[in-house]
Amino acid sequence: MERIRNFCIIAHVDHGKSTLADRMLQQTGTISDREMTEQVLDSMDLEREKGVTIKASAVRMLYTAQDGEQYEFNLIDTPGHVDFSYEVSRALYACEGALLIVDATQGIEAQTLANLYLALDANLVIIPVVNKVDLPSAQVDEVKKDLINLLGCTEDEIIPISAKTGANVDKVLEAIAQQIPGPTRDIDQPLRALIFDSHYDAYKGVIAYVRVFDGSLNAADKVMMMANRVRLQPVEIGVFSPSMQPVQRLEAGDVGYVATGLKTVSESRVGDTITNALKPAEQALPGYRQAKSMVYAGVYPTEGEDYGALKDALEKLQLNDASLVYEPESSEALNFGFRCGFLGLFHMEIIQERLEREYDLDVLFTAPSVEYEVVLNDGKTITVDSPADLPNEGDIAEIREPWMALEIFAPTDYYGPVMDLVRKKRGVYKSQEYPAANRVQLNFEIPLSEIIIDFFDELKSGTKGYASMDYQFIEYRAGDLVKLEILVNEEPVDALTAIVHKNDAYHKGQALVSKLKEIIPSQLFVIPIQAFSQGRVISRANVKALRKDVLAKCYGGDITRKKKLLEKQKKGKKRMKMVGSVELPQDAFMAILRLEN
Repeated sequence: MERIRNFCIIAHVDHGKSTLADRMLQQTGTISDREMTEQVLDSMDLEREKGVTIKASAVRMLYTAQDGEQYEFNLIDTPGHVDFSYEVSRALYACEGALLIVDATQGIEAQTLANLYLALDANLVIIPVVNKVDLPSAQVDEVKKDLINLLGCTEDEIIPISAKTGANVDKVLEAIAQQIPGPTRDIDQPLRALIFDSHYDAYKGVIAYVRVFDGSLNAADKVMMMANRVRLQPVEIGVFSPSMQPVQRLEAGDVGYVATGLKTVSESRVGDTITNALKPAEQALPGYRQAKSMVYAGVYPTEGEDYGALKDALEKLQLNDASLVYEPESSEALNFGFRCGFLGLFHMEIIQERLEREYDLDVLFTAPSVEYEVVLNDGKTITVDSPADLPNEGDIAEIREPWMALEIFAPTDYYGPVMDLVRKKRGVYKSQEYPAANRVQLNFEIPLSEIIIDFFDELKSGTKGYASMDYQFIEYRAGDLVKLEILVNEEPVDALTAIVHKNDAYHKGQALVSKLKEIIPSQLFVIPIQAFSQGRVISRANVKALRKDVLAKCYGGDITRKKKLLEKQKKGKKRMKMVGSVELPQDAFMAILRLEN
């Protein structure tokens, strides 16, 4: 038991976390060179392409230290993006130590800091590692100084490595064996095992990744989920090495999996505690909460007959991803589809790519929106996640929107552009810190609706790619918000409705109307496009009619004949306008996403 080491790797996106895990698997002989691929633990093509871990995973390695003792290493790989911070916190709680990796070419970034604070909250032993020291642009000494200031460690404790070439990875393995403590355990207590991730298997049902804290679990034991009281008989239990290997028993301190046979991931949530059904524990492990969607969007098939296929695809995705929520909705402009809730914009992008790649679907996502709390005049509070569902303005006492605590980490040269961007997006400056000589950490509070569309892109372009950010939900706050509707041919288009700040309504309405004027194809009649807010039209543009030259056949002759033909054409156009319907191209729905400020 003293020779078990449970640890994870925390790093910013693309700082070499998965590559270091590969080298560890090779150097401990867990994977033979024949089976080796790049980023072994990132099983999805998307993860390898984007260079970011989306699903957590675990692996067991056996390492023989310099003192001749053999150690069992359990590496719990954590997701690498701010949208999945709850899963990261659960994975950290399942460990006793963490490797903090910093890229020698880029230095400390926002996500590094955010995950470091989570690790310190979980009382983990931190081993600092500087990666990519073999690159010509590496600034090893500066990054070491920053780490010493941040952690209060000595220079000797920081291990410089190159995960790509494998240089000094043996020192990292030795540091894990010597510095990270073994798990404390109480094998006589009732079973308590933390679920830090899960995935769906067609044959074994939901497979829960667990860290056993107290007691032991035998293959024949009946178990119970403590959050929803679901009882079950496991199909099998086992460990990861790195593929799943069945075992007969998991004891306190072990990391492994439980194949539950359950049919939905929602019955086995991340952060839940598994206990023995016949002799349950009195208290669950702390920190469990339901995943809460922050961003909502409508998902529609571009071809109406694909609705059934889209429904099946969302059901299958939800089996693997309990944080995805969806319900059917219909739109006059887009027909039948689903309203989906996501953890954040990156999560939404991943789901969109998976629908298109894995299920070969052509789907349209409407503009993302956030969930608002609407207080009505009679004192009732309702939540609205689709702007089209907002009640009449006369019934609303106030609208509250979600606010986030935003940390931006950037070189001091870009202080001005960051401040300008956040001010433009209704952000409120709170404080600043200087964790390193030429880096500044700026703390703001900002509405979530301002950061979900193009904030990150603008931040990256304004700071030449050097800034990074992290955000957390604080609370709902009342705001001066109004509903902005777009009328095409005097009919409201529900998919283009938005909730905006009162001061931005005119500019956004005008920009949207101008954009739609370019996109909507001309018909044989004039199409008015109007932006409507607070009971009045605030902007209008017309798409000119196509003209058929009805006078082409009149060469010479009386003017009254020409007038008669023009009058007849005018009447026809008027009648056509009353019955004509305008087909909106898909670009129109994307235009709302790409509105230039």
